[in-house]
Amino acid sequence: METKETVLIRNRGRIQLRKRILRGALLCLITGGILSCSRDEIRVIQSDEGFALQVEGRPFTVKGMNWDYKPIGTNYRYSLWSQTDEIIQEALDREMGMMQSIGVNAVRIYTGIQPRWVEYIYENYGIYTMLNHSFGRYGVMLNGEYVQHTDYADPETQELLLGEVREMVETYRATPGLLIWLLGNENNYGLFWKAAETEALPGEEGPERERARQMYRLFNRGAREIKALDGERPVALANGDLQFLDIINEEIDAVDIFGSNIYRGLSFGDAFMRVRDELGLPILFTEFGSDAFNARTGREDQHSQAGYLLANWQEIYANTAGKGLADNSLGGFTFQFSDGWWKTGQERNLDIHDSTASWPNGGYLEDYVQGQNNMNEEWFGICAKGPADEQGLYELYPRAAYYALEEIHRLEPLHRDIGLEDIEAHFKNIQVLEIE
Repeated sequence: METKETVLIRNRGRIQLRKRILRGALLCLITGGILSCSRDEIRVIQSDEGFALQVEGRPFTVKGMNWDYKPIGTNYRYSLWSQTDEIIQEALDREMGMMQSIGVNAVRIYTGIQPRWVEYIYENYGIYTMLNHSFGRYGVMLNGEYVQHTDYADPETQELLLGEVREMVETYRATPGLLIWLLGNENNYGLFWKAAETEALPGEEGPERERARQMYRLFNRGAREIKALDGERPVALANGDLQFLDIINEEIDAVDIFGSNIYRGLSFGDAFMRVRDELGLPILFTEFGSDAFNARTGREDQHSQAGYLLANWQEIYANTAGKGLADNSLGGFTFQFSDGWWKTGQERNLDIHDSTASWPNGGYLEDYVQGQNNMNEEWFGICAKGPADEQGLYELYPRAAYYALEEIHRLEPLHRDIGLEDIEAHFKNIQVLEIE
């Protein structure tokens, strides 16, 4: 049989729609206005209703979570995946079970996890993995030496990163439960910041623009390498907000999804429309959310954290396909599941829950004071973290945001009967619990 699919072709800033013929046993139907096909591959579909992610033949809204496992007293050097199988399984059973119970259907995990654990998470909890290669964000090991600031124009660095990408795909491509290939993590900010620790968000002007062009050009080569080895899953990048969108438009044509870490407070503002109109792509929020600490009062503030997530998720749902707004939202990954006690300073005071705010953001009005930092990197968890036992296992204590997400995720925005009024009513009825 033959069926027609609308495919978005991007070429150096030039956007055009083409029709192509798909041949073979491919049965397509309309599910709630979104083109749906009975194939196991995971892909981005564009129809008259907008963009949607399709998984196992059905539209799929990403209700994701940024997840890692770092006991108090450890930092980025700790790897759960180097522990014994018994410890790994116990940690996964505790935390994936908690996420499954609130409707999380995908986790963002960096490379290093063994493929069998990606499969384990999927088979036992129905949770997919978006696999993330940092693509030089935190430096590279080159000729036996650590280079902190990645030079994306350097031929040796280019071949190193592209080789790592090829190795990643070869290692994981046959793994059940693998959802999306993700490249980078705010690498554009890394062009400006002195180290891995979060600083004030930079502007777009200056000598970094040429470095950015080289970087995005290499991102595109990385995406092409992935697609040459695996045509069954989409490729995304994780940009810092919408910085350098013009360069991305000119240099990248092999990415299926524009992923972005966006922290703007209650609203994502123009993000949906700009990505749709300037890139012709769907948007996936690879990070967003709020910390649970009020820098002005010096106290934990669970209520505000939950409130920001409610507002953010409502916009994400309202901009999914078929709602008449941007129609290009694929979902998002809440940041993050548990607090990172190592984030402030990275190497010091690892057993102290530091309340030092590290960067300013005027979008978070409850604790913003002009000229002062208000974002607390160690308090972004929707769960607080308890001390670890001798095996490195610990308990988590859900905050109000955890229970708010349970209600948020009950709604499936791509269902045929769900419109903007239904989404608004759903969120209006969610009550934020006060957790002591």
